Amino acid sequence: MSKASPARSLTEGPIGRSLLLFSLPILAGNIAQSLNGSVNAIWVGKFLGEAALTATANANNIMFFLIGSVFGIGMAATILIGQSIGAKDLPQARRVMGTSATFFIGLSAVIAVAGWFLSHRLLLAMGTPAESLAMADAYLKVIFLGMPLIYAFAFFTAALRGAGDARTPFRFLLLSVLLDICINPLLIFGLGPFPELGVAGAAWATFFAQGLALAAMLLYLRNKRHMLWLGRKDAALLKIDPVILKALVIKGVPMGLQMVVISLAMIMMISMVNGYGVATASAYGAAMQLWTYVQMPAMAIGAACSSMAAQNVGAGRWDRVHATARTGVLFNFLLTGALIAPIILFDRSTLALFLPGDSPALEIGRHLNHISVWSFLFFGVTFVVSGVVRSTGAVVPPLLILAVAMWGIRVPFAKLLQPEFGVDAIWWSFPVSAFCSMLMVMAYYRWGNWRKAKMLEKHETDKLATPAEVPSTPPSPVADANLEVEADTDTVVETPAVR
Repeated sequence: MSKASPARSLTEGPIGRSLLLFSLPILAGNIAQSLNGSVNAIWVGKFLGEAALTATANANNIMFFLIGSVFGIGMAATILIGQSIGAKDLPQARRVMGTSATFFIGLSAVIAVAGWFLSHRLLLAMGTPAESLAMADAYLKVIFLGMPLIYAFAFFTAALRGAGDARTPFRFLLLSVLLDICINPLLIFGLGPFPELGVAGAAWATFFAQGLALAAMLLYLRNKRHMLWLGRKDAALLKIDPVILKALVIKGVPMGLQMVVISLAMIMMISMVNGYGVATASAYGAAMQLWTYVQMPAMAIGAACSSMAAQNVGAGRWDRVHATARTGVLFNFLLTGALIAPIILFDRSTLALFLPGDSPALEIGRHLNHISVWSFLFFGVTFVVSGVVRSTGAVVPPLLILAVAMWGIRVPFAKLLQPEFGVDAIWWSFPVSAFCSMLMVMAYYRWGNWRKAKMLEKHETDKLATPAEVPSTPPSPVADANLEVEADTDTVVETPAVR
């Protein structure tokens, strides 16, 4: 193994360039995932019909809810790892990794089992159209089987980003996407020796692709002796530490609830949309495919801002924390706006990728897109600013702001105004609620007490003194591969021990 050289962090260097370069692998990963979802939707919508596309849209809303129900633990771990790296405390970062991995993946397995038995009832509760119900159930059951793989991959990706490594998870995300795209038509249509599984084939393709990519990533981290890799000699770190678990739960549950609040609101929205029939529901499903691309820059920049802010909070660099927020908001407006314009101009062509050319859903999709897509400019500001605020440990106020926006504004707006405006009330509820959310989070950033929040209180931090089983330095940080990763972030860490 080559000798470790100085690695890189997010606590020094030009803010704009560092943020942009750190965001690029995350953005590329988001693009790859969205392209994968779009390719799947094209196979399903164009060749299996509108009912099949409606089935996957309903099932994917439930999947998003289930991911959100546990993903807050991963977000909390990311922030703790980032703060530890910024404070040059690698032993604590590795201990957080062990506790959170055990708890997070174990909980995801429980949810997967419960979801398998409840999938049909959940789809019924959403009002899934009868012609799509059986297909949605078959698709969702397979997705539930793959939940532990999906959760584990997402967790390791988030943990690596918290340590300042955005490029390694991107490589294996790209592998997963390529595998999924290749396997999809084989299992949907039964090409060659493969069985014809229809809509369920798309879910099985995701299962196999995610599992293979996860195995490859773990093997890579093991062979490179990555700073966050926990092998057999580190088995003691996989034992749950009550102090860290307390922080993960107290801070992670509110962050996970934000995902739940969003997903429950989306389920409520699609339930209302389902009441207008398959044409409107499939138009909404097709528009959502386009929306994934519009929100990608904001999500990538927000994730990068959260990791960068967490490291700088750990290092006590508050000037860089505030500069990160300002730069992130500016990048959001530039990049998100640059995507909205062509999607509006070429909406017929883009929606036609997911819908038959003579479908009545096509015009419905164009109409709703013209009203709703602008909401992602405001959503981006909320996402970026909330990520910076959460990096200190202030997790409850962003949750309350989101809850008010979704359940105090979006859902009531859509429900109460339908008698007067019909389905347009649903479409207008998106920009109205997003704008209100942006105003609230900006007010909290300006006047709130988020700067005084802590992920671990001081007396708890004292308990996390380096235990006997945690080495003061990693066995051997990633040499060549991670140097290449961190070179993209354009910032420097002084010692190999902190990476």
